[in-house]
Amino acid sequence: MFTDRSQAGRELAAALAARDLPQPVVLALPRGGVPVAAAVAEALSAPLDLMIVRKVGAPGNPELAVAAIVDGNPPDVVLNRTIIEAYGLDDEELQRLVAAERPELERRRTAYRYRRKPLSVRGRSAILVDDGVATGTTVKVALRALRRRGPARIVLAVPVGPPEVIAKLAREADEVVCLSQPVHFLALSQHYRRFPQLTDAEVVEALRAAQARHRAEKSAGRG
Repeated sequence: MFTDRSQAGRELAAALAARDLPQPVVLALPRGGVPVAAAVAEALSAPLDLMIVRKVGAPGNPELAVAAIVDGNPPDVVLNRTIIEAYGLDDEELQRLVAAERPELERRRTAYRYRRKPLSVRGRSAILVDDGVATGTTVKVALRALRRRGPARIVLAVPVGPPEVIAKLAREADEVVCLSQPVHFLALSQHYRRFPQLTDAEVVEALRAAQARHRAEKSAGRG
């Protein structure tokens, strides 16, 4: 059990520091992944950015993803072909569902980034961080979108996740670092002593602090 997300991030950073990861960029899945990733980025003297993912739900079943939109320039749309075929969705219906979710993606982009562009990961070691995985659906989509952006290496780093889910995600990343893989996985919150819900304001503040820290390190010749 982890004390909180920051402590989990420091433990992840210790495991990652032992690996040869040139030019690392740390990417957090908001909101919960941000404090974990901030601790990783600080320990590795790496820049911190976000992977903002918005699920596109099936008609009448919004929890079942037919696709997902990942923030980028332009945004990536990752399709779940199995679910699309099961629902018999044609291209027009699918485009309508995707379009309906774009405003929320734009809202989150504006709230978190304002006018700042996403960091480039091309040719770098991209470390995707979340506070844990349960089903792994969002993480899988993020990894596939990240692969399209041309990093030299993709590392998934999470504090905890079920072993069967971690095994599946290992097929999407070049390497997976997962500190705890309990066979009897409980709800994610049960693996932390403190697991508060984060606000948009807390995400923005964490990003600003990480950016200020990284600028200072670059000025000092580190990072």
